[in-house]
Amino acid sequence: MAIETRINNAAYERLALAEPEFKWELWDGVLREKPPMSDAHDWLMTKVGYFLLSQLDWSEYQVRINSSRVRRPESTYFIPDVLVLPTTYTAPFRDRPDLLSMFDPPVPLIVEVWSRSTGDYDINEKLAVYQQRGDLEIWCFHPYERTLSAWRRLPDGTYEQSHYREGIVRPAALPGVEIDLAALFTM
Repeated sequence: MAIETRINNAAYERLALAEPEFKWELWDGVLREKPPMSDAHDWLMTKVGYFLLSQLDWSEYQVRINSSRVRRPESTYFIPDVLVLPTTYTAPFRDRPDLLSMFDPPVPLIVEVWSRSTGDYDINEKLAVYQQRGDLEIWCFHPYERTLSAWRRLPDGTYEQSHYREGIVRPAALPGVEIDLAALFTM
């Protein structure tokens, strides 16, 4: 649902804190509620989060599942399906219920899972913003086609795209982490 009234960052942050039961995103100043997703979407998102959590050092990284926001300062806040960030990024928000958990610096990994309601704009709109932010790796899983499309940031700031249907995938920015697509796509 899009509300066509433009709001600024401060108004968005107040609203998101006041209405935590809604998944509010802000797209170039326009407020949108992240819609409910299918069971396949939610289960795949949860499994990806679990696989990452089980392999990462919690003192170095946190994994957020459909909860925290990444921000492009020009009035855009997205809630990725799965987000991996260095623990140091969370310091300003610890023990601060008055602050919205949001992250400006590039993160090691953002994951989106395709759904009928958001599939088009996850690729057409969100991907471009994640790349503008400089996020190191962006993954988009398709739960029905059982595929992964990945964009990895190169040293020159461009992105290399890869597609996977099977095998082990290793996020470049997270040494030692492996995602077995066969295990992931087994329901």
